Amino acid sequence: MATKKETKIEEKKVEDINLPKDIFEVPMNVDLLHQVVVSQMANRRTVIADARGRGDVRGGGIKPWKQKGTGRARQGSRRSPIWIGGGVTHGPTNERIFKKVLPKNIKRKGLFVALSEKYRNNDIKIIDSLELKEIKTKGMIETLKKLEIKGSCLIVLPKVDNNLILSTRNIPKVSTIQAKDINCLDVVTAKTILIDKEGVKVIKETFKK
Repeated sequence: MATKKETKIEEKKVEDINLPKDIFEVPMNVDLLHQVVVSQMANRRTVIADARGRGDVRGGGIKPWKQKGTGRARQGSRRSPIWIGGGVTHGPTNERIFKKVLPKNIKRKGLFVALSEKYRNNDIKIIDSLELKEIKTKGMIETLKKLEIKGSCLIVLPKVDNNLILSTRNIPKVSTIQAKDINCLDVVTAKTILIDKEGVKVIKETFKK
């Protein structure tokens, strides 16, 4: 079992905690990690661009002018792409699908690889417990400073804690997630992972084979 020093927020004592090797000591696999991250990024992608084709544009119920005798090129509808205000040819649509499906064991292995790499780089801080008695952003900022956390931080909660969630939502680059919902993309994106002993236990129980 891997051993990681654990610091209490009040900084009164330092203990040791055993981390499961099959989660925090997995060898690096760049290809697998890239595959999982790209898949999760694609699944979060929102389709915004949506051009109207000639069938979506209003008007064009009759021919603009008669077929012959005007000297002008024949036209069948004002909704034609060659007209101003007409439909768009081969434009983007909201029917595009970017979702990528991966097997559960691949996503789980990608998460373990990401956590292991963070652990090897000392970017995971495990504390005894993380609780706030009241909703206070200033108090949360002071706590992060005590733990010497700089840059982006992902706080992993063993369960829903409204005080913590509401206290961190206005802090730039700091986000919270439940341990049961932790994923490879969020772990890779954050500079530091902050988690308590109960959170480690929830991860082990949720993602065990």
